[in-house]
Amino acid sequence: MSKFQHYNFSGERALVRVDFNVPIKTGKITDDTRITAALPTIKKIIADGGSAVLMSHWGRPLPDMKKKPELTLADFSLKPVADHLSQLLGEEVLFVNDCVSSEALATAQNLGAGKVMLLENLRYYKEEEGGDEGFAKQLAALGTIYVNDAFGTAHRAHASTAVIAQYFDNDKKMFGLLMEGEVNAAGKVMNEAQKPFTAIIGGAKVSDKILIIENLLNIATDIIIGGGMAYTFFKAQKGEIGKSLCEIDRLEHANALLALAEQKGVFIHLPADSIIANKFAPDADTSPSLSSEIPAEWMGLDIANMAVEHFRNVILRSKTILWNGPMGVFEMEKFQHGTKAVAMAVAEATSKGAFSLVGGGDSVAAVNLFGLADKVSYVSTGGGAMLELFEGKVLPGIAAVNTVNV
Repeated sequence: MSKFQHYNFSGERALVRVDFNVPIKTGKITDDTRITAALPTIKKIIADGGSAVLMSHWGRPLPDMKKKPELTLADFSLKPVADHLSQLLGEEVLFVNDCVSSEALATAQNLGAGKVMLLENLRYYKEEEGGDEGFAKQLAALGTIYVNDAFGTAHRAHASTAVIAQYFDNDKKMFGLLMEGEVNAAGKVMNEAQKPFTAIIGGAKVSDKILIIENLLNIATDIIIGGGMAYTFFKAQKGEIGKSLCEIDRLEHANALLALAEQKGVFIHLPADSIIANKFAPDADTSPSLSSEIPAEWMGLDIANMAVEHFRNVILRSKTILWNGPMGVFEMEKFQHGTKAVAMAVAEATSKGAFSLVGGGDSVAAVNLFGLADKVSYVSTGGGAMLELFEGKVLPGIAAVNTVNV
């Protein structure tokens, strides 16, 4: 049961932690996905007759200003987000140029039913990332109820994502619709996965994915490994990988993961062949090659036909699918065939009844690029948060509200 859906916000001033850390260039938002993802939560609150006080961070103003003295706090303002959100909602979103000032408090307390306001960037204050209790208490005074709808920041024990929850009674803190969806989707994979369960893990480095692979060995039946990280596994098995990406200091760990998988009865699928290139560039010469027999001056930048067919077959017989990481350098059209083929296979498996969860910046970018986002079961908005969740870690932003309220 959704605690949020069944709550009546009439007369409440909801303090909502959103993730509006969106790309902004010359004052214009270039991708508003994270803003539109928060709209259902905001609309439910104001439709009930409540008001919404929104808070978010944007960028890393204090560290970046130290590196680049020409930058000012104004360069990190959320004002463009307030303007864009006003357009999306069809009514003015009030904006205050601070988050804990007397003006912010007064504006919040005078906010009428059905109205929305956005606070200035939380990270103007070092106390936000420091998880300062005094700062969290000042923020808490802005609302009568706390809603965390920022899954993308749930892995950080910051003042607005974790510490603040202690200042609200249990019936006055909850997840928003976006956070509920993320937690439910992850729970369906981690705790209720129908078998066969295939995890597709890609990306550049084994070191980035060691913990998630280790944890998935306890619940998956199959793990597909693609992208640059695959070549560390081939090198560990004495293969010839040319100039392909490889973490020499992770060879023993790669072999240990393969041995552990065999011990647990989990099948690890590596790409039998690759599309290799003579340089890392869109105009490189290319050729197919066995992934363990790549010539000395060449590098693997995508999976090739045998790997595509094998991975497709594994995916199509799966009932649960988790995808995190591309199969190659899909940003270059010449090397996107493998990632596209996997995306299409995940979509096809979903159409046949599989539950599929796609997460991680590159995987999400891939399903969006290929127009398949609406053909999978769930697309996660939180890269680092989702990764840590599947590593088996407790996320502060989830634990602080209550893991059993959706």
